[in-house]
Amino acid sequence: MEILTQMLRAIARFRSRTAPAVLAALSIALAHGAATAADESLEYAVKAAYLYKFGSFVEWPATAFISSTSPFRLCIVGEDPFGSILDKAVSGQQVGTRSIEVRRLKSVGRDSGCQILYIGVSEAPRFGQIIEALRGSSVLTVSDGRAPGTAAGIIQFVIKDDRVRFDIDEVAAEQNGLAISSKLMSLALNVKRRPPKEPAK
Repeated sequence: MEILTQMLRAIARFRSRTAPAVLAALSIALAHGAATAADESLEYAVKAAYLYKFGSFVEWPATAFISSTSPFRLCIVGEDPFGSILDKAVSGQQVGTRSIEVRRLKSVGRDSGCQILYIGVSEAPRFGQIIEALRGSSVLTVSDGRAPGTAAGIIQFVIKDDRVRFDIDEVAAEQNGLAISSKLMSLALNVKRRPPKEPAK
């Protein structure tokens, strides 16, 4: 437990801007994992670290930002399970050259200005509605705790062997105009791959 606590603190203090270093931080998190229901605060500390680190492995179209100085917005819709954990994790951090701004929303639409949207368990009845409303809107949707057979986000947190892991839907990412790094996909538990493009004739 002490090793995991130190790992989480290191991620929270992490200041590197380089993708290899960010990848290393994610790899450490995967290697050590996190307690789940037995220690929910630890689970969400790991998820908070993942959330903003995801931003370094996704390419957004230029139209996703109002200007070159616009902040990188990480939004939460519905009940917030993180509390101050997420704010502390992103404090002083950046995605590229952009500062990170956390926004908590009661509802979300295409004009909400989010780059990453976390959809918590409280929004399970509206998962499909939210995902559909944001389709094609350059938003990386991250879901948690969905019921089987219901809509999921582009990235979905899952618990495997008492560790926080994640699945990636590359098809959904492409529909939103997002390109996810192969390095991040290599860390995913499962990846729904987009069909290979046919060679030009």
